[in-house]
Amino acid sequence: MVSQAIIQASGRKESDAVQAWSIEGNTQRLDGGAMFGNVPRALWSKWLPPDAEHRVPLACRALLIRDDAGRHILFETGIGAFFPPKMRERYGVMESEHRLLESLAAIGLSDTDIDAVVLSHLHFDHAGGLLAPYAEGAAPRLLFPKARYYVGAAHWQRALDPHPRDRASFIPELIELLQGSGRLVLVESDRDAWLGDAYRFHYSNGHTPGLMLCEVGGDGGLVFCADLIPGRPWVHLPVTMGYDRHPELLIDEKRTFLEDKLARKVGLYFTHDPGCALARVQRDAQGRFSTCDEHAALLGMSVPL
Repeated sequence: MVSQAIIQASGRKESDAVQAWSIEGNTQRLDGGAMFGNVPRALWSKWLPPDAEHRVPLACRALLIRDDAGRHILFETGIGAFFPPKMRERYGVMESEHRLLESLAAIGLSDTDIDAVVLSHLHFDHAGGLLAPYAEGAAPRLLFPKARYYVGAAHWQRALDPHPRDRASFIPELIELLQGSGRLVLVESDRDAWLGDAYRFHYSNGHTPGLMLCEVGGDGGLVFCADLIPGRPWVHLPVTMGYDRHPELLIDEKRTFLEDKLARKVGLYFTHDPGCALARVQRDAQGRFSTCDEHAALLGMSVPL
C-alpha cells in the first residue's frame, strides 16, 4: 500500500546528500490496452481501473533535485500544456493550465530557477512541458531560459529522423528550438562533467532508441525509470506497453536493471504511476519482482551520495 505521507527532509548534511522533490505535471488518460500491450484487460483493469472510454489515469511526474552546489536539476517536464484544445482532448490531457509550473511555484521556484533539465527522451508526454502553454496565434516558446537541456545523443538522432511508427510522438518545433537554444547537451557516456559524479546515466533501447535513465546518488539512491518502467504494474517483467518499440528487448533490459537496483537498494522513481512516486524493488522466492516501501510524494527527501 502506498504511504500517503510525503517523505520529508531528514536533516542529513548537504555534503552527504542531495534533496529530492516530486513535481506533478499535467495528467492524462490513455487507452488501457495501449498502455498494457498484450496483458488481458481482466488483469490491467485491476491495476488501473479504466473510465467509460476504456482510458486509464496516468501521471506525468517530474523529479527535482537540489544538489550540494545549490543547483536545481529537473528530470523531465511532463506533457505540459502546449497542445491546442482539440489535440489536448485527443491525447487525454486533463488540464489546460501548465501544472508543472504551478507545482514548481508551490515550492517557491519558477522555470527561471532551473539550472538543468534532464530528458530521458523527447516523446511529447515527457518533454512537452519544455514549451510555454498554448496561446492561439503564438509560436511555440521554450521555457527554462537558464537551463542546460540534457538528451541522450543516440535518442537525439532518433528525434531528428523518427520512424513512421513513432513520428507522432515527437514535437518538430521543440526539436528545432532545442537545436537553436545553444544550451543543448548531447550525452554519450555514463557521466557528465558539469553535473558531476552524483548523476549516472544508463541507456535502454526497448521503448525507444537511446532512452536515457539517470540515477541520482550512490547505493541507496534513486533512479528515474521513465518509460522503461512507467509505474508499479510494469515492474512485473512480462508487462510492457503497446508503445514499446522492442518489447522482448525491453524485458531483458528491465531484468538487468531491476537486478542491479535490488542489489544496491536503489529506489525506483515513477513518472506515469498516478499513485506512487517512489518505491523499492523486491523479489519473491519464484523470482518475481514487485515493489515495497511505496511513497506517493517526495518533499525535500535526502538522497545519499
